[in-house]
Amino acid sequence: MAVSSEADPSPALTEYFADLDDPRRENSTDYPLHEIIVLTICGVICGADGFTSIANFGEAKKEWLGQFLELENGIPSHDTIGRFFGLLDPEAFEARFSRWVREACEHVDGEVVAIDGKTLRRSYDRDSSKAAVHMVSAWASENGMTLGQVKTEKKSNEITAIPELLEVLDVTGCIVTIDAMGCQKAITEAITDEGADYVLALKDNQGELRADTESIFDRIRKGDREPPEACKSVTGGHDRIETRRCWAVDVEEKGLVDLEGWHELSAVCMVEYERVEDGERAIERRYYISSLDPDAEALLKATRRHWHIENRMHWVLDVAFREDQSRIRAGHAAQNMATARRLALSLLEQEDSLSVGVKNKRLRAGWDHDYLRTVLQEA
Repeated sequence: MAVSSEADPSPALTEYFADLDDPRRENSTDYPLHEIIVLTICGVICGADGFTSIANFGEAKKEWLGQFLELENGIPSHDTIGRFFGLLDPEAFEARFSRWVREACEHVDGEVVAIDGKTLRRSYDRDSSKAAVHMVSAWASENGMTLGQVKTEKKSNEITAIPELLEVLDVTGCIVTIDAMGCQKAITEAITDEGADYVLALKDNQGELRADTESIFDRIRKGDREPPEACKSVTGGHDRIETRRCWAVDVEEKGLVDLEGWHELSAVCMVEYERVEDGERAIERRYYISSLDPDAEALLKATRRHWHIENRMHWVLDVAFREDQSRIRAGHAAQNMATARRLALSLLEQEDSLSVGVKNKRLRAGWDHDYLRTVLQEA
């Protein structure tokens, strides 16, 4: 089949994964590694959520794919694709993904990088007592991209996984946000060692620090201390109003909190969430520690941006990519397909010519070769 390199919509995909070691035996490589990877990423972009649908996508789009892939032996079967991803080294695959992100991602000083974990809920296997895969990911809020991810055996291992993830990311000049599980002295050191600042949720896993911080703001609310200037934001609609107020205090003031071991800790803040819906009023107060100056506006912005990893990544992976429904679990396949989904999501997020959600972008890419080409060119 004649192949035109000029017709290749994304030579970068082939380039970034070209040096991956092929895990298959030499006599079992009828389908080149790069062809399986490009086919899979194209299929996932276009709505294929499993190996059977990826193979079916390939058969339906064989003529189009043949413009830039040799396809000497045609389209691989779903079994071939599944075996390949079950054998492929997931750390090596993820490393190539992270390399692409580093080059594709525009550095934004002060960008919020949110870190959080997500379990691939149906990746467990009862017969082999294999637990579900848990991934810890980093999301760049301004770029709208997954920066990288690491696998852990369970959620409780996030504490050790987060420093490993930070080592492979470039977060210099960024603000790293993590929920309360990441509020650990070692993690503040790991973040600041990478040249970043942090805003970490503070809960009862750090009881003494939480109590000290809560006491500060209790005294402020009671009028026992001079209140710092607050930052306020109001959003709402459909009979619901949400008001957020943030107060920040410099921890260097004598006697506020025990600073020992908390690297570059500079401020503590309280964010008060007031929600009025259908006449019912509810208030919740959350506490954070930070290496940033006690700037209430900047800290409120960082805490709000942290939720992008839930709203723009985890929720989209579940709703648009049906990740929680995936029963892919053999070998390394679940972890590798998680990386493929995050790559596809990043490409779709970067493409901004359509003002629709990711689910509809996937549909459009499957229907429209020109639009699929546009998405791939984001690589």
